[in-house]
Order: sequence, then structure tokens, then C-alpha cells
Amino acid sequence: MRQSAKDLAPVRLTAVTATLSKNPIFAASSEDELAQLALAARPIRLEKNAYLFRENDPSTGFFVVQAGAISVHRIGPGGKEMVIHTFRPPDSFAEATLVSGGGYPADARAVEPSTVLLVPRQAFIELIRKRPEMALRMLGSMSVHLRSLVSRLDDLQLKDVETRLLFWIIARLRESGASASTVQIPGTKRSLALELGVTSETLSRTFASLRQRRLIRVAGTRIDIPHRALLEAALERRLPPSTLSDFAKAD
Repeated sequence: MRQSAKDLAPVRLTAVTATLSKNPIFAASSEDELAQLALAARPIRLEKNAYLFRENDPSTGFFVVQAGAISVHRIGPGGKEMVIHTFRPPDSFAEATLVSGGGYPADARAVEPSTVLLVPRQAFIELIRKRPEMALRMLGSMSVHLRSLVSRLDDLQLKDVETRLLFWIIARLRESGASASTVQIPGTKRSLALELGVTSETLSRTFASLRQRRLIRVAGTRIDIPHRALLEAALERRLPPSTLSDFAKAD
């Protein structure tokens, strides 16, 4: 169900403005510009597993995640779903369709109850005319997506399943800080399996292997790491030197 922000109560309009302000594309925008964009934005609520768009659907704008999580994916040979990226607040996606002239290049589905903001093409283009530097920030956002896609390809082509999972866990630990010892799986284990490009059964076996070696403990969607140094050492032994060097720089 789509609803114009003009019809929202002031408190909801404030929430839309707050979401936009947290996105890097709009971080330097004035309060007036954010308010105008919030009025043009269209909140879209999605139940779990509902599709936001399908591959080749005509583009009407790009999206900012307000709540929940959106999986952008393509269907590969044999009907296998290949996750490109899972977007969460305040991520934006599908910006490239503003200038490509084509439709959306992949499918987008909510992996949990979600709300996204559709930023209409025309409203954003009008804002760019007033603030040309916003186009540079949009390019920066697209560059981040490209790097994520390249990393994703590396994961699928160069790393086995255990290495992918270790890499994923430790990256989340480092995002949480030097003392973090717990990682929460966003969504479900099935959505994580899709993100890593493996079946749920393969992911379960990999979790079991790490548990048996006492590198992790798993309770539902929570992963506890008893000895972080041991987990990082296990990953380091599996990474090629060039990848290890790049990963170390993220610390």
C-alpha cells in the first residue's frame, strides 16, 4: 500500500525527514530541502516476503529504507536466488535507475516487515538542480554499492562457505567495537544463507562445525564468540595474503 507523505500526521512526517537526514546522500541538506523532499517521498509498507519491485519493472525513483530489511537479488540458472545485497536503515538503493533510462535491474523483496521511502525521480532531479553537489553524494552511494557487489563476487568465487561465514561474523564484530563478543543475525538464518550464497542446510552444517570446535555458540539468531582472537586466527589461516591485508585495514 502506497501513501503520500502529505497525508501523514506531523509526527510521521518528522520521522520521514529524520530517516532522509541519516542517509549520506541527504546528510548536508538544509531543513527546508529535507522537508520538501519528505513531502514528496512516498512511504511504502511491505509485509515479510512481499516484493517492492521485480526485475525490469519501470523505475519511478529510488528508495531509502526506513525500517526492516530489503533483499535485492536476481534469479540465476535453475531458479536459484542470488542475493546482491540486503539493505537496512538508512540505506538507499536503486539510485542508478535515475540515469540509466531502464527498469530496475533486479528483484527487491522485504525479508522482514519493512517500510521504505520512494524518492520520486522528478522530485530528486529538481533538488539536484538546486544542489548539484547532491549528485556527487549520489555517485558516492552508487560507488559503495559497486564495492559491495565486487566484494560479493569475491566471496562467491574465492572463498569457501566457512570462510564466508567467518568473514561475515568478524566484520560484524568489528562494526560493534573492540570488546564485542556477540553478533545478532538480522532477519532469519535463511536470509543469512541467501546473503552468503549457500543453502540453509549448508549454513547449518557450517555453524555446527564452528560450534564443535568451540569457536562460536549459537542461540536462535544470536551468535556468541567465547574467544574472539581464536575466531580471527581461524579466519586468517583461510584468507590469501592479499585479502588478509585488505581486511586488516578495516580494523
